[in-house]
Amino acid sequence: MARWLVVGAAGMLGTDLVEVLRGRGHEVEGVDLPAVDILDPASCASVVAGADVVVNCAAYTAVDAAETDEARAFAVNAVGAANLARAVAAGDGSLVQISTDYVVAGEGSTPWPADSPVAPASAYGRTKAAGEWAVRAECPRAWVVRTAWLYGAHGKNIPATVARLAGERETFGFVADQVGQPTWTVDLAEGVARIVEAGAPYGIWHGTNAGETSWHGLAQAVLEELGQDPARVAPITSDAYPAPAPRPAYSVLGHEMWAAAGLEPLPHWRDALRRAAPTVLGT
Repeated sequence: MARWLVVGAAGMLGTDLVEVLRGRGHEVEGVDLPAVDILDPASCASVVAGADVVVNCAAYTAVDAAETDEARAFAVNAVGAANLARAVAAGDGSLVQISTDYVVAGEGSTPWPADSPVAPASAYGRTKAAGEWAVRAECPRAWVVRTAWLYGAHGKNIPATVARLAGERETFGFVADQVGQPTWTVDLAEGVARIVEAGAPYGIWHGTNAGETSWHGLAQAVLEELGQDPARVAPITSDAYPAPAPRPAYSVLGHEMWAAAGLEPLPHWRDALRRAAPTVLGT
């Protein structure tokens, strides 16, 4: 089996990725600060030595804070990604760069193909788009895996927030005019493993659970998993919940690359939420 290195292993996705890879029989090392500093090229070169596959889960993910802290976000999401890519390219390994739906324009009503032009509307999206470009420029052996609306047992997430609100309030509202793909970190981790294990083509991949829904629809589904009345969640508009960073109104990502490579895409988001409920919602 391949020797994997997960950078950013203390995060929500990184934690599940290490566990999934070990369960699939891989030799895995997970690293995070202070063991590695992706802003330091020497640190990157040292930590990737001997790894067959490096997965970069490290990122600046504070979407709203990035609007006034874009330089720091760019340093982590673009410069740091470039440092890792350069270090991997100097050896014989491959790189998986985790990216985001925030790089697409976020308008329309049909899923975005992987080859869509990037058109980020936020500082966070711009820095992640720059990271995609840097990785592909520096490392020819790279998969860029875009994901969206992540949730899991090892970090703050919307399903867990909905469950908390359901215990505190009789009714509450969630945004109904933003549509995307809730994605369970365990399913994404399995998907990343399958892409690499299959020797799938390098390039842009979309790693999101299938189907689509709004934040309101996701909140209703959470209440269903809790055995509660989904009508307790009211639909509201984005205007009622203003945020510094613009959110994509429609960031559903297409999965055509999976079929082209002969791979099954990630399961439907509703099925994923049902399987995730025991660990994420405590059901």
